[in-house]
Amino acid sequence: MEVADKQHHHHDHAAHGRSYAGSCFCGAVQFTVSGEPAAMGYCHCESCRSWSAAPVNAFTLWKPDSVKVTRGAEHVGGFSKTAKSDRKWCKQCGGHLYTVHPLWGVTDVYAASIPDFPYKPGLHVNYQETKLRMKDGLPKMKDMPAEMGGSGIVIAE
Repeated sequence: MEVADKQHHHHDHAAHGRSYAGSCFCGAVQFTVSGEPAAMGYCHCESCRSWSAAPVNAFTLWKPDSVKVTRGAEHVGGFSKTAKSDRKWCKQCGGHLYTVHPLWGVTDVYAASIPDFPYKPGLHVNYQETKLRMKDGLPKMKDMPAEMGGSGIVIAE
């Protein structure tokens, strides 16, 4: 009876919290994000551009325990070019999932991977490396915010 109560309580908690589903390109790996992200924005660094094969990466940063793989964990592969980022992808289709940033204590879930999430970017990071100027009125950080080890310098659009 106690176990059932705990499961019921957990289910109620999940039902009241905001949760959004995501997946890789083929759907073999599915995951959820829950709660509120720590930050949202655009990264213009060479690593994100190269990994995403795009001129900019739309990120959502979450506490690691807010990101849960719900199906296909055995298909999750990873690659770390540096100690700052452990990039996760699906071994079935090669689709990107998220990036664990252990030094910052956050997980970047690509905005495009969670289609129903109400993405609202707040800033641009690593804008000094941009290949795509975006005149959207958001702050453009030269590199990273000071609290994440960057200069904290805001540059012009």
